[in-house]
Amino acid sequence: MARTKIFRHIFRFHGFMESMKLAMQGIGYLFLYHRNMRIIFSLGLAAFLLGVHFRLKGIELAILCVTITLVFMAEIFNTAIEMMIDMSTRKYHTLIRLVKDIAAGVVLLASLNALAVGYILFIRRIFK
Repeated sequence: MARTKIFRHIFRFHGFMESMKLAMQGIGYLFLYHRNMRIIFSLGLAAFLLGVHFRLKGIELAILCVTITLVFMAEIFNTAIEMMIDMSTRKYHTLIRLVKDIAAGVVLLASLNALAVGYILFIRRIFK
């Protein structure tokens, strides 16, 4: 009997649905209030549709989707880091500036990677 209670507690579906709702609200906030997320979403959607248009192979489309997701994740973490820092202080500090620059650098790195993947996947198809 106790074993059943433990499994119900561990695998509660209600908590999962609440977590999904909160996560979607967070992503929705980013779309509403952060221009960069809207730009990244638009470019990612355009790249995906271009991949479908050019009939990329399954593995190529999967690589494209993973690449788009990496850019999303980098921007989400960058925004979260900046918001946490801004919440703690508005005062300028060299280390805070450095942390924000590093977080932005992650987005830049992911974006450059996305450009390289896009080039590899699309260049032959565009200039055929």
